Amino acid sequence: QVQLVESGGGSVQAGGSLRLSCAVSGSIFSDYVGWYRQAPGKQRELLATSTLGGEWYAEAVKGRFTISRDSANTKAYLQMNNLEPDDTGVYSCNANLARMSDGRRNNYWGQGTQVTVSS
Repeated sequence: QVQLVESGGGSVQAGGSLRLSCAVSGSIFSDYVGWYRQAPGKQRELLATSTLGGEWYAEAVKGRFTISRDSANTKAYLQMNNLEPDDTGVYSCNANLARMSDGRRNNYWGQGTQVTVSS
């Protein structure tokens, strides 16, 4: 069974840092991994992607957030530095994954992890 599970969220003061992780079971990360954020009262926003073409960042997080993967491609990370109150929201990871059991590929989402940044 393919699953994505985020962790690492929490409450920090402005200027602080957090490192989010996204662990995959039943597959490994391949061509696409993305991190999204849904702020209170806002639509879900794509923040960062890791693809065969490289890394991409939304303008709001450029220079502050970094997306990465571990060497085994079983975990994806989002390093968040110099956090701001506007960074508050639910962060979730998204990936297109091939199931180990039969090789079938689908789009998967994690359950999300809460990040709260206070001033």
